[in-house]
Formats: sequence, C-alpha cells, structure tokens
Amino acid sequence: MFKRIKEDMESVFARDPAVRSRAEIFFCYPGFHALLFFRLANWFWRHRARLLGRFISHLGRLLTGIEIHPGATIGRRFFIDHGMGVVIGETAIIGDNVTLYHGVTLGGVTWAPGKRHPTLANDVVVGAGAQVLGPITIGEGARVGANAVVLKDVPRGATMVGIAARPAASSAQAISEQRGFAAYGTPSPNVADPMSRSIEGLLEELTRLRSRIEQLENVRQDETVQPVTAEETEEAKGEDSPPNN
Repeated sequence: MFKRIKEDMESVFARDPAVRSRAEIFFCYPGFHALLFFRLANWFWRHRARLLGRFISHLGRLLTGIEIHPGATIGRRFFIDHGMGVVIGETAIIGDNVTLYHGVTLGGVTWAPGKRHPTLANDVVVGAGAQVLGPITIGEGARVGANAVVLKDVPRGATMVGIAARPAASSAQAISEQRGFAAYGTPSPNVADPMSRSIEGLLEELTRLRSRIEQLENVRQDETVQPVTAEETEEAKGEDSPPNN
C-alpha cells in the first residue's frame, strides 16, 4: 500500500512542474486524495460490501469533486491533474501511467449490463473537458485533446481532436514532440484540427476557382468587343447608301 502511495507521489512530480514537496501533494492535491478514497472503496467493493464502497466513493466525490466508481479498474501511477469534474464509470479500465485532466468523463452510452465504459491502455493522456464514451479502447500512448468527444476506438499513439474526435494531422516536429509526455493531450502547437485543415483547403480552392472564372470572363469580353477599323466603317457606309440612277 505504501509503495503504491509513493509511486502516486512520484507520478505527480514527473507530470506537474508546479509541485514542490510530498507534503504539498498529500495535503493539496485532490487527484491524490481521490485515489486514496478509490482504493479503499474498491477494496470494499471487491469484498462484496458494495453499499459501503459506494458510500466511501460518495464521500470522496464530496471532498475532491472527482467521482470514481468503486467498481472501476485503475492501474499504477495514475494521475488526475486539477481534477474537478472528472467522472470514471463502473466498468472503465485504466492502464498504467495514465493522466486525466479536469472535466474528463469516461462514460457509458447504454443502459445494458456488461462493459459500458472505455478502456484506456498504458501511457494515455486525456485533456481537459474531453468525453470518452462507450466500451471503446484508447490505444497505448494515445492523446485525446481538450474538449474532444471520442466515440470510436483510437489506435496506438494517435492524437485525437475535435467533435467527434478525429486523428490530428501532425507535422514531423509534432510527431517528434509527441514521444514525450503531452500536457492536456496536445503534444505540440503544430497539431491542427483536421476539420479546420479541410475547411482551409476548401477556401483556398474556392479562391482559386473564383480567380479563374474572372479571367475567363475578361477573355470573353475582349473577344466580344472588337475595335472597328476605318476601312470597316467606310465599307459599312457604302453598303447603306442608295444606288445612283
């Protein structure tokens, strides 16, 4: 137990540059407190004391603002930064070295019994306000950007952004930076929303087509309006004058 607590504290030092001491983590980090409540509630849940487990979980929610169902499965070195508003459902499975930010929901989309909540593999980062819904799998090392809504499986190492979430188009620099820890699930400012990139491409194509249409209209006007020479004017006058008797 104490080894797990030490690991949890070390994970905070590794992922939050604002922390200064273990005492600060112990007294001031709601994510750390929520894990302590969860482990106690989960012990009672696994030993069939379900009501007591739920009650301890409820106390943890009141004190930390983080709701973790005692039936969830959570790995080692799990870190919830800031924490307020995080919801983790009963059948959620979380691997090792996973990081969640405030406002994250690991929720279900059905009332049917069985697996209803997501599975997060090792080293996953989920940014603030992101919603990961349904019995889907987030692959190892994947990143979910802030406020994304994920409804389908995410491949290993992918970065998901947008609503509904799509793989972000990354530059070579962004891919290189993504190998390390990515705060808020966004490994680089060079990662662009794929929808925004599509819209920008359409606007560029529209501008190009508009320019081409203007060129064609100018060419047509030049062909329609031709300058009249003096010889053509004299010929026209000769044709219009009546013949001499």
